[in-house]
Amino acid sequence: MKRIILASIALLVACASASAQLNALKKYGEKLKNSVENKVTNRVESEVDQSVDNAVDKTLDKIFNKKQKDTAEGQQPAANAGWKCPECGHAGNSGNFCGECGAKKPGAAERTAGNAAGRADAQTRKAVQTAYAKTDFVPGDEIFFEDDFARERLGEFPLRWELLDGYVETASLEGRKVLAFTDNGMGQVLPNMKDKWAWLPEDFTVEYDLFIAPLSDDDPSILQIELCFGAARQSDWYNASSVVTLYFREDGSSSMIWSLKKPGSDSQTRGNKSLGLSAAFEDYSPASPLKAGEWNHLAFSFNKRAFKGYINGVRIINVPSMEAPGYLYFNSAAAYNYSGISNVRIAKGAVPLYDRLLSDGKIVTYAITFETGKADLKPESLVEINRVAKLMQEYPDLEFEVQGHCDNTGSDKVNDPLSQQRAEAIVAALADLGISESRLTPVGKGSHEPVASNKTDEGRSKNRRVEFVKK
Repeated sequence: MKRIILASIALLVACASASAQLNALKKYGEKLKNSVENKVTNRVESEVDQSVDNAVDKTLDKIFNKKQKDTAEGQQPAANAGWKCPECGHAGNSGNFCGECGAKKPGAAERTAGNAAGRADAQTRKAVQTAYAKTDFVPGDEIFFEDDFARERLGEFPLRWELLDGYVETASLEGRKVLAFTDNGMGQVLPNMKDKWAWLPEDFTVEYDLFIAPLSDDDPSILQIELCFGAARQSDWYNASSVVTLYFREDGSSSMIWSLKKPGSDSQTRGNKSLGLSAAFEDYSPASPLKAGEWNHLAFSFNKRAFKGYINGVRIINVPSMEAPGYLYFNSAAAYNYSGISNVRIAKGAVPLYDRLLSDGKIVTYAITFETGKADLKPESLVEINRVAKLMQEYPDLEFEVQGHCDNTGSDKVNDPLSQQRAEAIVAALADLGISESRLTPVGKGSHEPVASNKTDEGRSKNRRVEFVKK
């Protein structure tokens, strides 16, 4: 009997111990589950918690490796077969973009930093954002010429330009349509303006994107792109009064050279700024603002006399006195097939934000731009966003409705939510700069409130805007 009692007690103790172990395992399982969930969230947000244990890391690696494999397999199309564009109806397209209007193929996989050769890493992108946050470039307010070449036919001469010499055509690079110099790199093009030789105002800004592919042994050409300015009414364009030249050489070195005509004189202000070696080469200069294998944003401003030039937000040229030009054109003396110009924008000089707010009760800006079809802010947009943030810090009672507006390209089904997402992205960027979101209301207007006709390129340019409406 005594043995039976002792055995029963031992059994109870064992059961209790087992129960405790099960409870412990259950708690550990919950903890492990929570750790996994937290780790997934952190990975998605790129804020990996290094303290999570190795077991969780191994589990997640299996999950994400499988996902990447599945994604890679999903990118192997049966898919270069022709497809019909949902935007313009053009059939027989190949690749991921419509050859007629440039719209993205439905369901087409995005290129990522991991599989796009030469794409900037997070550190480089941060450096570019920092440069734009500190830049003193102020984009012009009123755009009077803008061309992203999206409506052009590949292989044809772009309609909004005039050919001065050589040969130029519309090409495709990195998912964008571009102005390409394809006659052994030779060509000169002038924006097609009504007053051909005198159309620049006394204050203006010029912006454009330039793609530079890393040079190779198979294609060792030198890239030489020039922005040329001529005196008003001077029609001999081949003898420009002021020239800014960007070089990218076969050894990977790059530089910007300028020769700017002084007012009332035949002499020139000359300068030469080395930009270092591209990251595509071994002995590169990480601080170089010019990046091979990427889109580079070039910007220039003229204010009655002063001329400044920038590459990706970094000021390269600062000349206090230059002769006022009447027109400008692009010249390429040496280029190769893997470069191109896109998103050309010419505008009248900027008016202080507070002055615009006082006169109109709102700030209308064209300097906040996004990646095509996305709500991702382009780095150069930080210039204007910083200006708005400083204004709101100076006047703490200011509150705005942040409105995103589109032209009528594309359907309302796409434009309405996209304009809302873009307005929200602007609010988030201002919040990152210390502006309380309670002072900002994002509103997507789609294409429902045009300020100009959508039948012309100029009108569509005016309709693609952001408005900060005082509340």
